[in-house]
Amino acid sequence: MYKVDLPVDQSIKKDVERRRSAETARKARIFNTRLRVMGLDLNALNQQVQEKKHKQSMERQRDKAFDKLRECHDEILLQQDIDEREKRAALHTDLTQYWATHQRVEDSRDADLKCGLKGAFRITIPEGELGPASMQIFAGEAIGEEQMRREQMRKTARDLQAQKEDNARRCMGNKHREMLVSRELVHQDLRGVQQAALEEECKTAARIALDNYNQALVRLKEQQRREEREDLAEVWHTLTSDMMTECAEAAEREVGGGKPPRILIDRWKGMSPEQLSAIHEEREAQLLQRQRQRDAEKIQDAAWNLQLLKLSREAEEEEMRAAELRRQRRIQMDQYNMQLAREQQAYQEYLDKKLYTNEPTKEYFHQFNTSSR
Repeated sequence: MYKVDLPVDQSIKKDVERRRSAETARKARIFNTRLRVMGLDLNALNQQVQEKKHKQSMERQRDKAFDKLRECHDEILLQQDIDEREKRAALHTDLTQYWATHQRVEDSRDADLKCGLKGAFRITIPEGELGPASMQIFAGEAIGEEQMRREQMRKTARDLQAQKEDNARRCMGNKHREMLVSRELVHQDLRGVQQAALEEECKTAARIALDNYNQALVRLKEQQRREEREDLAEVWHTLTSDMMTECAEAAEREVGGGKPPRILIDRWKGMSPEQLSAIHEEREAQLLQRQRQRDAEKIQDAAWNLQLLKLSREAEEEEMRAAELRRQRRIQMDQYNMQLAREQQAYQEYLDKKLYTNEPTKEYFHQFNTSSR
C-alpha cells in the first residue's frame, strides 16, 4: 500500500506548528520541578495583599479628594451668596444715592405743596392771565392740610416699618434656611465620615479574617505535608520490613530438642525448597497427565471422524443404488407405456380400417388378443 502526500494549506500547517509549540511550552512549564509550587504560593498571596492595600489607599485618597472638593464647593457657594448680598446692598446704596441726588422732592413741580414752600415758588403772573392748567391750589384744598400730611407721614412710617419687618422676617427666614442647609451638610459630612469609618473597619476586619484564613490554610497545608511524610515513612518502613521482603531467617525460631526450626507465619508466608520442588513435580505430573488426556481425546476424535466418514460413504452408496433402481423402474415404465401406445395406435388404425371396409370386429379382437398374448 503506497502512501500519498496530499497538499496541505500553509495556514493549517502554521496552526498545527503553533499548537505543537504551545503544547511543548506548556509541558515544559508543568513538568519543571523548579517552577512547580507545592502548597500555597506565598509570593502570590503577598502580592495580592499589597495590591489590596494599594487599592484601599487609592480609595482613601479618592475619598479625601472628594471631601476637599465638596468643602471647596461649599466655600464657593457661601462666597457667591456673600457677594450677591454685597452686590444687592451696593445696588440699594447706589439707588438711594441716585434718588437723593437726582430725584429730590424739592426739584419736583409740586415741591411747594409737599415741602411747605408756598412763598418760594409763587407765580408772579396775574391770576386773570392763568388758565385752568396753571392752577396749583384749589378752593377748599388747604383745609386740614397739616393733619393730612401727618396722616401721610404716619402711613409712610407704618409702611416703612412693615417693609422693615418684612425684610427682617425674610432675612431671618433666609438665615434659618441657610442654617438648616449648613446643618444638613454637616450631618451629611458626619454620616459620610461615619460610613467611611465603618467601611474602613469592615475592610480591616475582612483583611484580618483573610490573613487568619491564609494562616490557617498554611498551618493546614503544613500539617497535611507532615502527615504525608509520616505516612510515607510508615509505608517505606512496611515495604522494607522482613514481612514484605519475605526474609525466611527472620521468621525462623529455634524450638530445640533436635526439631527443625519453627516458621512464624505472621512474619513470613513463603515456602521451603522441598515444598517448592514438590509443587513443581506435581505441576509437571499434572501437565503430563493433561497432555496424555489431550492425545487420547485427539485419537478418539480421529476415530469418530473416520466412523462418520465411513457412514457417510455408505449412505452415499445406498443413495446411488436407490437412484439406479428408480432409474431402472422409470425405464421399464417408459417401455411399457410405449408398448401400450403402439397397441393403442394399432387398434385405432384397425377401427379406422373397419369403418371403411365393414369387416367383422369379433375376428379382429380375437386376433388382437392373440397378438397381445
